Amino acid sequence: RPVRMNFFERQHAARRTTSRLVGLFALAVVAIVIAVDLVVLILVGGRTADPQALVTSLVVSTVLTLGLIGLGSLYRVAMLSGGGGDTIALQLGGVPVPERSEDLQYRRLRNVVEEMAIASGVPMPRLYVLEHEAGINAFAAGWSPSDAAIGVTRGALERLNRDELQAVVAHEFSHILNGDMRLNLRLIGVLFGILMLALVGRKILEHGRWSSREKGAGAVMGLALAAMLIGYLGLFFGRLIKAGVSRSREYLADASAVQFTRQSAGLAGALKKIGGLSAGAKLNHAGQAEEVSHMLFGDGVGFSGLFATHPPLVQRIQALEPGFNGEQLERLRLQWHAAPP
Repeated sequence: RPVRMNFFERQHAARRTTSRLVGLFALAVVAIVIAVDLVVLILVGGRTADPQALVTSLVVSTVLTLGLIGLGSLYRVAMLSGGGGDTIALQLGGVPVPERSEDLQYRRLRNVVEEMAIASGVPMPRLYVLEHEAGINAFAAGWSPSDAAIGVTRGALERLNRDELQAVVAHEFSHILNGDMRLNLRLIGVLFGILMLALVGRKILEHGRWSSREKGAGAVMGLALAAMLIGYLGLFFGRLIKAGVSRSREYLADASAVQFTRQSAGLAGALKKIGGLSAGAKLNHAGQAEEVSHMLFGDGVGFSGLFATHPPLVQRIQALEPGFNGEQLERLRLQWHAAPP
């Protein structure tokens, strides 16, 4: 079939959108620091008329807030990237795929991955299969192409034909080639750092009740309450931005998959099967998958609306087949309910 997608134009648009959203992420961190400083200004400014003491308090507040977010981010990124993509794969229950196997689906997977490694110019990643996952899904994880891992679910191996599996693998190679894995880890890290601010504030409130009558305790408790509220509010908006970044990178990966495979039918077919089969792309380990939901090929958790980490299925398919609509997907659901492919 002819390639219907102008993948270069779509790649450019997706990268432009990502740049704007990452900029918003940086502004969100700055806004959190400013909000904490404003609380310090109110609490300390009402207790002292010394400008030097006020400036010192603001400097300390800024450094502590940035330090807490930064250290929390570095800690979480180090935990996730310490073993490369293998850490994420094992966290999701992945089983390594040996170089030689009697399993025909394992052999087909390795063959497809080797083809896409050549097509994309990316080193051969380590392979994993999520054996207990019936949904159709996949992921790429790692800090760099040299330590990358690609995982697919058993459902993807059983339900996708070769062209569809190739397209899904090509999609994941795009995440490796375009630096999405590193971006994803950094987003996870920043969100964890923001969460740390909220958790520290909550801990101070929980354990500071006994000293509520001590001098300055009111200011400390007020600052802790503000840190908790600002942290959770920042986490809320941070997750919104992360979801937006993820959606733009999914469009980029779809366009790159068409570039690598030189056809759009395989990717469209895989997306149709996600929408038409009862298992969809859902993962059984949804709790463990929540943090890395934006790394998955399809929505494995069930986020929707502004928190959706993936564009709507119909929109992704329409980018590949402009005439496709929701009624056609519903017909496929009815057809495959009676006779799954």
